Amino acid sequence: MSDPDSDKMRVGGVVSGRIESKVFDGLHPVHLEVNNESYMHNVPAGAESHFRLLIVSEQFEGKSSVQRHQAVYAILADEVRNDIHALGLQTLTPSEWQADQERNESPECLGGSEAET
Repeated sequence: MSDPDSDKMRVGGVVSGRIESKVFDGLHPVHLEVNNESYMHNVPAGAESHFRLLIVSEQFEGKSSVQRHQAVYAILADEVRNDIHALGLQTLTPSEWQADQERNESPECLGGSEAET
């Protein structure tokens, strides 16, 4: 019987699973999104070579963007060296992420519409 936590059982694929696991272990994020964007590039179907990550972690507090990215690249060194062709990173602290969420919320309806005029 297969281990349900093994990379082969992950819907996102082997590389996506390793990325998720390593980032969780290394940065203990409060939010993590691992998006495989390989389908948008000239690669074989099912490829795992182009990724965009959104990582929200308290460990980014007091660190510059460069330091945050360096931390992620250190954690994913093997994957970057062997599997990943492109890696886009959005690295936020919880407070930065909260502010970003509030900025992206739709405004509340004020009750008016063209249908009422």
